[in-house]
Amino acid sequence: MEIGQFNKWAHWAADWASRFMTSVRDLPVRAQTPPGDIARRIPDRPPEDAESMDAIIDDFQRIVMPGMTHWQHPRFFAYFPANASPPSVIAEYLTATLAAQCMLWQTSPAATELETKMMDWLRQAIALPGDFQGVIQDSASGATLCAVLTMRERALNWQGNTQGLSGQPAVRIYCSQHVHTSVDKAVWIAGIGQDNLVRIETDETMAMRPEALKHAIEADKAAGHLPAGVVASVGGTSVGGSDNLRAVCEVAREYGVYVHVDAAWAGSAMICPELRPMIDGAELADSFVFNPHKWLLTNFDCSAHFVRNPEELVRTLAIKPEFLKTYGTGGEINYSEWSVPLGRRFRALKLWFVLRAYGLEQLRGIIRNHIAWAEGLAQDIATHPDFELTTKPVLSLFSFRYCPKGVDDLDELNLGLVNAINDDGRIYLTQTRHDGQMVIRFQVGQTHTTQEDVTFAWKVIQEIAGELGRQS
Repeated sequence: MEIGQFNKWAHWAADWASRFMTSVRDLPVRAQTPPGDIARRIPDRPPEDAESMDAIIDDFQRIVMPGMTHWQHPRFFAYFPANASPPSVIAEYLTATLAAQCMLWQTSPAATELETKMMDWLRQAIALPGDFQGVIQDSASGATLCAVLTMRERALNWQGNTQGLSGQPAVRIYCSQHVHTSVDKAVWIAGIGQDNLVRIETDETMAMRPEALKHAIEADKAAGHLPAGVVASVGGTSVGGSDNLRAVCEVAREYGVYVHVDAAWAGSAMICPELRPMIDGAELADSFVFNPHKWLLTNFDCSAHFVRNPEELVRTLAIKPEFLKTYGTGGEINYSEWSVPLGRRFRALKLWFVLRAYGLEQLRGIIRNHIAWAEGLAQDIATHPDFELTTKPVLSLFSFRYCPKGVDDLDELNLGLVNAINDDGRIYLTQTRHDGQMVIRFQVGQTHTTQEDVTFAWKVIQEIAGELGRQS
């Protein structure tokens, strides 16, 4: 493509993006295509000759768009949000145009130094102490893997990377059942093994019991195992389960065990001072992660990973072959040494754009609205005779189930309700299992959601539930 054609299609893409943002609420939220339908429309072999952009764009609209689930739809109430905003989209456009590989300071000084500043802005915004330093990871899963690797290395006196785990004591990691499955995957990848991920009993508030954590650590030490780290949850993915960070950190400090706090979704809300009791004690942790790409209007991917002692992270992950060594004046940060991948995108630019274009106070207002609307809907559901609130709101997340009288299998009914709602296409919800029951999750968090969208969702839920109830 010549630059003249690029100019034409770049303008088309900008116009298309603007139209999409203003019309997405008119589309079904979840893709309505059956499995295999998109693949069937794409040739089995790559083209030998160049095709026109007109044909490519036409296929994008005809083939790709019908198969997209619209995470930027204001009636997306499933999973957690993966938000975007106009300033973030513009920054991503610039990042893609620059196409820089920002692995080292010298490969793009602006990318490194802007990342350092943006992470400190975020640290201040959620009131973490000044001795925490940050790095942008691809996801909370990536940050948690980095934390688990650091736990392993610190517990093994930095010998795991060189000697491997064979012949070493069993490395033990502790968490509750409310943590994200990324913790399970991290212990797999780190070579620690699923059997060495110890699930700690929780109390009625879904928080890890400190005395149970203490007992598990002491039992493991007595058995010759090696307690290495705790992954604490704030706003767990299923129903928002959160640990008492201060109590967990105090137990961990007693035994010299590393603590990583996974606040992937909930951490963004900590820009609101009144919500910070939720992370009381985080200042005692060794690392902390949250995702601006969930609830701070910043395009995926952008995960804020804070560490108290960067030297431990770098000692775990840094490899310096000659071709990656830098010979400068000293003091440069090479963030590839803080991450698993060597290659790094210029993610800090979109954070800079978003934080400046909205300011913390406007972002706080958006989060406060989402929480208030979720609490209002939860109250409406709790007072309806055919519905049950199964978990109270944690920030803007709660769960419920449909339980009309005379139905024997409520699990089947509620799974059928979720499927029927999503097939309908007007809103999007997901299910989970809580206390052995199939329940429905509802979270408010999409950038452009309004109170009217939440009210509309409740009408859709009641309408489709009523139809199912009459069929039961």
